[in-house]
Parts: sequence; C-alpha cells; structure tokens
Amino acid sequence: MIEITCSRESVPALLRAHDITPTHQRIEIAYALFSRGEHLSADQVLSAVNQSHSETSKATVYNTLNLFVRNQLIREVIVDPNKVFYDPNTMEHHHFYDVVNGRLYDVDAQEISVQGLPCLPAGMEAEGIEIVIRIRPKSQ
Repeated sequence: MIEITCSRESVPALLRAHDITPTHQRIEIAYALFSRGEHLSADQVLSAVNQSHSETSKATVYNTLNLFVRNQLIREVIVDPNKVFYDPNTMEHHHFYDVVNGRLYDVDAQEISVQGLPCLPAGMEAEGIEIVIRIRPKSQ
C-alpha cells in the first residue's frame, strides 16, 4: 500500500488540483479515503464520514466517489459486480483480493508481467491493464 499523508487542511488543495470544488462533504469523503490509505467500499466511506458528520447521505457518497473517479483523484476497483472498492493509490499497480475476508491488497506493477494483448477493436487503443488476483487461505 502506498503511504499517503493527508490532513483535513490539505484536502481542499488536493481536490482543487483535480478540478473538484471543495465542499464540506467532499472534503470529509476525501479525508476518509486518503487519511487511511486503504481500499474502501462506498458503504465503508459512508460509515467513516458519518461517524463525525451524520448529515451525509448514501447518494452523496456515491455521487462524490464517481466524481473523484472521473477526475482521476481515485481509482475504482471492481472485484465482482457486487463489490467495488475505491483506491486512493492512482499509481500503476494490481491487486490481490482475499475472497474470504473481503480485503484488497496492492501488488506492485513491476511484480506482474503481461505478454501480448488480443487484437483490439478497430480504432481503439489500450488505456491500461488492471489485474485482480483472487486469493484464499490454503485448505489444510
């Protein structure tokens, strides 16, 4: 996991650097993500924000996370159709997903080698490759 130093005071500048207008709720949502430096689901972000500011709705959290993704402040990691994490680490990297405990762990991009890609559709180019390796404890 990348170490991210973040304070509530530094979040407005971080948001502005990504063309996002800082509002109280956006600051709190960004702080919840960046102060922990963890992969969090939208529900985990909502819970963290509402521990100190219970006026934030689920819709606001989802809309704000989508805005953060669109403006490349965070990455969206979809491990299955019903499980989405938001990752404050926007550097190129991959993930291990523990299917038992539901946690996501970073894997350095240099630790994985991809050789060859299928032919892309006409007029398209590859934007990136994201690999999620599903793991579980070994059976004894």
